[in-house]
Amino acid sequence: MPDRTTEDVLRHYRTWKRLAPLGLIGVGFGVSLVGHATLKKASSDRTWPWVVAGTLGLVALNAGLSMFGDAVKHRTLYEINAES
Repeated sequence: MPDRTTEDVLRHYRTWKRLAPLGLIGVGFGVSLVGHATLKKASSDRTWPWVVAGTLGLVALNAGLSMFGDAVKHRTLYEINAES
């Protein structure tokens, strides 16, 4: 049975491995939606379609940044705990 430190190290690694790609996907998707909203604003006379697309894009972008930041935290904790 592994000790508590080994379990923590592996937990941080698994969390990093899961969150890093999800965060990058969220950032890419959010930037893509914001760009789409910008194009909608330039070519449309209606307001709501680009406002909704832009808001969803910003939500996805911020969620992606938050997930990626959390992944960086877990990778740092993994590296620190793996050394000891």
